[in-house]
Amino acid sequence: MRKISFISISIIVFLLISCIYSEAKITGNCANCHTMHASQSGISEGIAFGGSSLPQPALLRGDCIGCHGQGTSKIVSIGGSDIPQVYHTDPSGDLAGGNFAYIIGAKGSGASDSKGHNIIELNNQDDFLNGPPGPINLYFHEQVVLDTNLTCAGENGCHGKRIPWSGSGIPSLKGAHHLNTDGKCETDVDTVAGSYRFIMGVKGLENTGPYKWQNHDTNNHNEYFGTTSPLDNPDGCSDCHGSNGVYSSNGSISAFCGTCHGNFHALTGGSGGGTSDGIGIGGSTTSPFKRHPTDIVLKGTGEYASYTTYSVESPVARQSPVPDNASSVVQPGIDVVMCLSCHGAHATDYPDILKWDYSTMVAGGGGSGGCFTCHTQKSQAP
Repeated sequence: MRKISFISISIIVFLLISCIYSEAKITGNCANCHTMHASQSGISEGIAFGGSSLPQPALLRGDCIGCHGQGTSKIVSIGGSDIPQVYHTDPSGDLAGGNFAYIIGAKGSGASDSKGHNIIELNNQDDFLNGPPGPINLYFHEQVVLDTNLTCAGENGCHGKRIPWSGSGIPSLKGAHHLNTDGKCETDVDTVAGSYRFIMGVKGLENTGPYKWQNHDTNNHNEYFGTTSPLDNPDGCSDCHGSNGVYSSNGSISAFCGTCHGNFHALTGGSGGGTSDGIGIGGSTTSPFKRHPTDIVLKGTGEYASYTTYSVESPVARQSPVPDNASSVVQPGIDVVMCLSCHGAHATDYPDILKWDYSTMVAGGGGSGGCFTCHTQKSQAP
């Protein structure tokens, strides 16, 4: 009996370990991503990804753009593992986060710094902005993220730990690729690996179906997490800062965007000494607003009640709990307006990282989509 019990326990432990590692995003030969001495065949450049210089931290063969910006396809295969691309010229479309190629004109209607987050990895200095639009600059808080240091990950980026001693790029993501929670991200968002798309503290459902990393259509898309009231930040450091650095303190993607673009998410300026009429969306979650609100419920009355079929161009966020599956249904009065309802994450082919051409939104012009997805009656002639 003891022998049978021991065998049973061993099997259970093995299965648990197998389950843990089956969630790992990166599989295959270690050499697919790593190089031990950065000197294979005596030519380091011959084993690097995407023009990356070697050596790289964590013995990697490439930096963030080297792995995720290889140029031609939106998804590439390295040693049998699919790798999403955030910089490419693929004519078949882009992944859900957008495409940095629009900024420098490698794809789309022409280069423009206004089309995206101009990360320093692009080697393209932003000619218009010195820092993020809509920051809350209080007496005790100088702007940290600037056009000279905005990067993919780390203290001055979006992914990984945004904390000084974690470094930038790969060091701030160390271990996350191997421990990634692939799919529903809700219970372990105090870690990079357990957070939605490695964005610290953010909850959500990553599309893991046949259209992984893509908002493909009404039935195949990511599910984003939202709340019913914006943070009144900065009410205190804890609204943006935790033990693992800058993060989304309530789990919503909009709250994370608000760590840089606070005026576009906060109700007011909070009680930290910088409150003024010019800060925030207007002081409450009811209209009229001074700035377009996020993390508020899409009204269930009037024109908003007509938005009932999910649009990947103008998606909504879901309240807690994070759903288990993507839904084609929008519930006005329950679902949430968020930053990504209008904007892309990396870059789009439109100014202000919008998902559509704002100049074509003509009130009374009979159009559809874009702003009129939610504001369904605004396109109708008087």
